[in-house]
Amino acid sequence: MNTSAMIHSEIQQKWIKKLENVKEQFQQNADYNDKHAQFPYNNVQWLIDEGYTLISLPKKYGGEGGTIEDMVILQTYLGSIDGATALSIGWHISVVGQLYEQQLWEQSMLDRFAKDIVDGALVNRAISEAETGSPTRGGRPATNAIETEDGYTLNGVKTFTSMSKRLTHFIVSAFDQQSEQIGYYLVHKDTTGVEIANNWDMVGMRATESHDLVLNDVHIPKENFVETRAIGAKKPNGWILHIPSTYLGIAQAARDYAIDFAKTYHPNSIDGTIGEIATVQQNVGKMESLLLSARQFLWSTAKLYNNDDNATKIWNETSASKVLVMNQGLEVIDLAMRIVGAKSLEMDRPLQRYYRDMRAGLHNPPMEDMAYTNIAKSVLDLF
Repeated sequence: MNTSAMIHSEIQQKWIKKLENVKEQFQQNADYNDKHAQFPYNNVQWLIDEGYTLISLPKKYGGEGGTIEDMVILQTYLGSIDGATALSIGWHISVVGQLYEQQLWEQSMLDRFAKDIVDGALVNRAISEAETGSPTRGGRPATNAIETEDGYTLNGVKTFTSMSKRLTHFIVSAFDQQSEQIGYYLVHKDTTGVEIANNWDMVGMRATESHDLVLNDVHIPKENFVETRAIGAKKPNGWILHIPSTYLGIAQAARDYAIDFAKTYHPNSIDGTIGEIATVQQNVGKMESLLLSARQFLWSTAKLYNNDDNATKIWNETSASKVLVMNQGLEVIDLAMRIVGAKSLEMDRPLQRYYRDMRAGLHNPPMEDMAYTNIAKSVLDLF
């Protein structure tokens, strides 16, 4: 990836340079972690130690005050190095960014939690359940919260909890039958009754260790009831663009591998390299065009969030970014594998991992059908 063309801020410049210095080691870790379905502990600890987890925290709390555009560009680059590391840490960056930009919690809790983040806390939302399917479809969680004299008791099971074994905090969605509302509850990993099921066994994004989170009579104080589900109009969440950013990076990595292969592979059946074959050149041209299109659309959407006048008007761009990046990214990887040929299926080559990880992105929010339906309702004035 040509990083010089994409750097627009000091934050981007600093972190691209830092990530370049660990790129080779992260890539080596990625292969091992994928084969063993092991979380990238060393990669993530480096990111914590260096302060990457503070990118989206406002400066007044000791963070870097990065923008959505900063996050998108850096996550794209990190995704090109290791998709599982990027997707995992991206959840934390996204959650923190939205919490503080949209002031979703009481100020006192935001102030307190910011100190935890500066001290190395990692957070993710735990909202998916087997009973409800994707949480973006609006199903009521089976996880329940019961109010007690001094707090709440939570019981339930959450699926797809990325970074499960490394998180320090979970933001858990639960239904309170007494108030008949869905709320979000902050749970520390060391709270009695918190368990990790150790059941993540997928072909894609294996290293995210997105095990089930099991809550058995987990008791939390009243102040840890931090949010309720918003009803009615709200601002679009640009921080969710960390998802297509990661997958754009994976597609970029597949492209880079195929280009290097085409430049250097020279079977004795031809003169020169396969890069001189017309069919290969056609596939390279298609691949590059798809990446250019996806990159420009995603990054321009992220840039729109820097303008407050646009921030409430770009629901469609945000939804379309994920769909466009995923579909075009999948096609990029398919073309890359066609260029490399049968060798692309060898387990010692990364293309098969890029393919498996990219497929996993289809099931990250927003789902394609919901994105298209919401876009249609918007232009047809049906909301």
